Amino acid sequence: MSQGGRKPLGQSLVAEGNLSREGLARALEEQRRTGQPLREVLLRLDLVQESAILDYYEEQLGIPRMDLTTYVLEPEIVRLVPERVARQYKLVPLFRIGRTLTIAMVDPLDVVALDEVKVATGLGEIDVVVSPEAQIKDAIDRYHPLGGGLELYVREQDQKLGAALNEPVGRAEEDGPVIRFVNAAVQQAVREGASDLHFEPDEANLRIRFRVDGVLRPASIQSKSIHPSVVSRVKIMAQLDIAERRLPQDGRARVEISGKEYDLRVSTFPTIHGENVVIRILDKSSALLGTSELGLAGGPLSDLTRMIERPNGIVLVTGPTGSGKTTTLYSCIGKINSVERNIVTLEDPVEYHLPSIRQTQIDPDVGLTFSRGLRALLRQDPDVIMVGEIRDGETAEIAVRSALTGHLVLSTLHTNDAAGALPRLTDMKIEPFLLSSAMLGVVAQRLVRRVCEKCKRASEPPAEALAELGAAAARSAAYVEGAGCLACGQTGYRGRVGIFEVLLVTDEIRDLIASRAPAEDLARAARRAGMISLREDALRKASEGVTSVQEVLRVTRQDSILPDQDPATLPARG
Repeated sequence: MSQGGRKPLGQSLVAEGNLSREGLARALEEQRRTGQPLREVLLRLDLVQESAILDYYEEQLGIPRMDLTTYVLEPEIVRLVPERVARQYKLVPLFRIGRTLTIAMVDPLDVVALDEVKVATGLGEIDVVVSPEAQIKDAIDRYHPLGGGLELYVREQDQKLGAALNEPVGRAEEDGPVIRFVNAAVQQAVREGASDLHFEPDEANLRIRFRVDGVLRPASIQSKSIHPSVVSRVKIMAQLDIAERRLPQDGRARVEISGKEYDLRVSTFPTIHGENVVIRILDKSSALLGTSELGLAGGPLSDLTRMIERPNGIVLVTGPTGSGKTTTLYSCIGKINSVERNIVTLEDPVEYHLPSIRQTQIDPDVGLTFSRGLRALLRQDPDVIMVGEIRDGETAEIAVRSALTGHLVLSTLHTNDAAGALPRLTDMKIEPFLLSSAMLGVVAQRLVRRVCEKCKRASEPPAEALAELGAAAARSAAYVEGAGCLACGQTGYRGRVGIFEVLLVTDEIRDLIASRAPAEDLARAARRAGMISLREDALRKASEGVTSVQEVLRVTRQDSILPDQDPATLPARG
């Protein structure tokens, strides 16, 4: 890191054409006025790009440049440096060899920071690489997500006896750290793309976990002593009764983070170790996906498009909770939305606001159920009706009759596959001859995790995995996996994509519905007509490098391919 013979930062930037002489003069004047390092002044005044400064460190000083998004950080190494030091000096430890610690910094010339790291770690040698400030901040946020101002408060709470573990904190000066802690937890969950935030008490600790891409991952473990205060704070946010701890409660809150609005659906549930709290996070400003962006292949996408462009009938989307059914419904509505159509919805909750569409929130507490709301909607002259979920026979019957009287009805149902939705409706006492006339088709779906683009690499899946997947899996050699990096939280996955099977109701299937045929017969008829199963669609995405074979096995069921059919013999579509 010798500085002999190098040009000063400002002169070098001017010589390389990255900064004007007038800009340098302005920055030097501001530096004299504020005492800030020149690097910070240049970036704050937006006079140069950060990449130009990184080039200077690398080319003029010989300091290596590190892309942290592709680097696998080890939590125990990161935490060698206290969070306060890491945040103040914008640095993160990368690895340790003997008594030498290598750190990534935004300003490798900050000797004060290097001295602080030596004192904090007790290590004698510090090597430096340089990285973009945003990457370093992201690394600190990921590995010190919920620390900060809680330490002193936790120690104070741990010293209290008796009622301290059962009474919520009431004084403002004690509430401050807890408010900051809950806010930090929500912000970190949003930053990591979590759909749910869990506060889970056990015998000795309060565990915080995030559900990211459908999988729970640990975020922090805190002292059990702060649990009552955290629960009280969340209840206050959601306008719940903080004195009621024996019964479950549900509430909602709205927060703004980084200029975006988020709705929080809060659920509390009593356990033997205290109240468990789960917060569902809904991004109100999320851009809706088009039907072509959902992950549907060509053939199934064409089938779905034909269904939703019909003037009347029922289209169902099925799958477990959290499988993306509502997103698919919204995408369908977005495709057919026009000024010529009156589209109305009944939802619980209203997750996205759609332009020029009448959306209604179900509220059973005042008697506005799906069935009652659906009856009322028929007097609103609708062309298209979206019902958030068919939960009972009454709602199912009204939906079927609505479809038979000239309306297009879109809704969801909880079944494992597409064919299973049809017998489920007959189990709800829907007459088979009415159902066979009203049904247009069923879409079954799941969500699989995408392999992280930053750390994607070729992979040879285990032989037993390919054997379990059958003949369809062995034909591809393009399988990938994620190595794990900062961008994906070391999981190897980032984001999710849908896998689908689309059952288009044909004349043969209508006859089977009318004769009360079982789901297996309906599935075989759909397969003969070209339906691709969930597992086959997942395998297609694995062979294209979108997801991994391990993820296919995790998400799909073995019976998604009928036992008496070899996938190689089935018709290919899309």
